[in-house]
Amino acid sequence: MSRATVSRVVNGVTSVDENIRQTVERAISSTGYLPNLAARSLVTRRADAIALVLPSESRIVGDPFFTRIVRGVSTVLRPLGVHLVLMMTGADTGDQVVADLRQGRLDGVILVHTYQADPLPTLLLQSRQPVVLSARPAEPIPITYVDVNQTAGGALAAEHLVARGCTRVATITGSLDRPPGHDRLAGFRDAMAELGQPDVVSVEGNFTRESGAAAMEQLIAEYPDVDGVFIASDLMAEGALPVLRKHGRRVPDDMAVVGFDDSSAALSCDPPLTTVRQPVEDMAAEMARQLLRQIDRVDTPIRSVIFEPILVVRQSA
Repeated sequence: MSRATVSRVVNGVTSVDENIRQTVERAISSTGYLPNLAARSLVTRRADAIALVLPSESRIVGDPFFTRIVRGVSTVLRPLGVHLVLMMTGADTGDQVVADLRQGRLDGVILVHTYQADPLPTLLLQSRQPVVLSARPAEPIPITYVDVNQTAGGALAAEHLVARGCTRVATITGSLDRPPGHDRLAGFRDAMAELGQPDVVSVEGNFTRESGAAAMEQLIAEYPDVDGVFIASDLMAEGALPVLRKHGRRVPDDMAVVGFDDSSAALSCDPPLTTVRQPVEDMAAEMARQLLRQIDRVDTPIRSVIFEPILVVRQSA
């Protein structure tokens, strides 16, 4: 066989004659041959590796959202033999990522949960490297992103609480310097106003279990008449529900609670949490596909892919 024929079989080209394919595959099996990835990268000019840049380690420990992101991205990359490199945000993350891209150690970047002043999205754009965001950018810049319809999710929570008969409704928000926190609050408030309850109390959290508990303590102390609350993540709701029990508030009889995400935390809550579902694994898989398109073609158009949320009703509201 010629080298070119063997190469076509190894690389899965479908036009190779079946008898030739079987002969080459038998030879591969008997010799234990494996492709030299370093040599292949010299030919393809690819590292077959992408970076998944996550918030600092203190933010992701114990948060099922990030596990779901990794799982969804991996479902697309693993069958293609593309390696996933996990990186945490820090003071020098941007420079390191750009250096790895320019020096051929990475092919592209998926960036998760940027904040208002985060320089990394703009830095990656300026370096003309393949990049996809996990949510709409905090600033209007020409960059591909994948998101759920956050405002529609907030509206679903509002409609459900009002339909249950709640007359004094509040919300515990996520970090308002991050687009998901801002957009969920905006969608919730707008829907509540349309439903005749424009006076919505809000306390800011930061998407962690601890911030949910602290925000609920503040909410009960300052607004004891609240009978329904939208909590902008299941993890914050998991922290808030024990506070309600401590203060003798029954869920959902005294306080109806709706979360956001439909993560494993929703099922860990007592009672199980009514929540707005975002299809995180599907969204993460789409991020990977969008990034691979950019890696394959440098002139791939900028896109925004938006998934629709669904209300999942359980026992908390």
